This record gives sequence, C-alpha cells and structure tokens, in this order.
Amino acid sequence: MSEQDDRSRFEAVYRRTYEQILGYAVRRCSSPEDAADVVAETYVIAWRRMTELPDGDAGRLWLYGVARRVLANHRRSERRRLTRHTELTDEIEKLYAAPSPDGEQHGVDDAMDLLADSDRELLALALWEGLDPGEIATVLGCSRNAARIRLHRARRRFAKALERIRPSAAGSAARPLIEKRSG
Repeated sequence: MSEQDDRSRFEAVYRRTYEQILGYAVRRCSSPEDAADVVAETYVIAWRRMTELPDGDAGRLWLYGVARRVLANHRRSERRRLTRHTELTDEIEKLYAAPSPDGEQHGVDDAMDLLADSDRELLALALWEGLDPGEIATVLGCSRNAARIRLHRARRRFAKALERIRPSAAGSAARPLIEKRSG
C-alpha cells in the first residue's frame, strides 16, 4: 500500500470513528483537555500501526481497545502526579456537587465509586458505548463468554453497591442493569 493509500484509509477511519472515540474518552476523563490528549494519542497509534488496523467495524473496536490502553496509561501517569491538592479538590467537588433535578442519579455515582476500575469499565462499555458482550470481548481482548460473565458479575456488584448507598431504591434502580433473559 502506498503512503497516499494509507493516508486515505486513515482519514476515512478517522471520519467514521472520531465522534465515538471522542465520546468514549470524554466520558472517562476528568477534563476535556485530557480527553483530547487520549483521542490524539489513540489516532497517532492508529497511524503508526495502520497495517494492524482491521477494516470495517472491527477497526472501530480495535480503536476502542487502543483508546482503553491509552486511557489506562494516562490514568497511571495521572495517579503518579496526584498530590494532596487533587484530593482536596475531589473532596470539595463531592461536598458541593449539585444534585440531579429528578433525583434518579442520587447514589449512582457513589455506587460506581465503590466498584473496581474493571467493573466500571465493563458497565461503561455496555451502557455508555452501547456495546454488546461480543464487542466488549473484542475491546478487552477476551472471549465473548468471558466478557458476558464479567459483565454479569459487574452488574451484580453494582446492584449490591447501589443497595448499600440507597437501600430503599435497590430493587427498582438496579433492575435495568441486570441482563434480561430471552425466553
């Protein structure tokens, strides 16, 4: 493939996937600047590894996987830079965060905070990104069955965490997160 073909292919992939990858990063980063960095690095890696980038929808899932690893590296770097100032900022944001107008969000963020990063990521891939277990498996680099089991367990742990936060609403709020079985 010529450099012009690579460039045309990259531009097409970029146009087709940019909004999805940006949304993925924005929902996981603490600032728009961090999200922009994650997206930029994701596409730099995609450009460098064009020969590994699959065609079609598999390419989109491949980019989610790259973005996931870039975000993990970003988070590790961020944790190394954390200071008491950052901890105080987080504490102030929690103390003065505005409650949602409909009250439905009450406790969800706190319940998510109780979960491991891996559980939060699984739930986010399913709910925010709208990926099914097969697509999640591709992003995570595991089998479809493993992704389905991990997602089921993450949903159960979320329901239990939400019950600890909001005992009276556990039944109604947790139900949509539990996979429905088809008859």
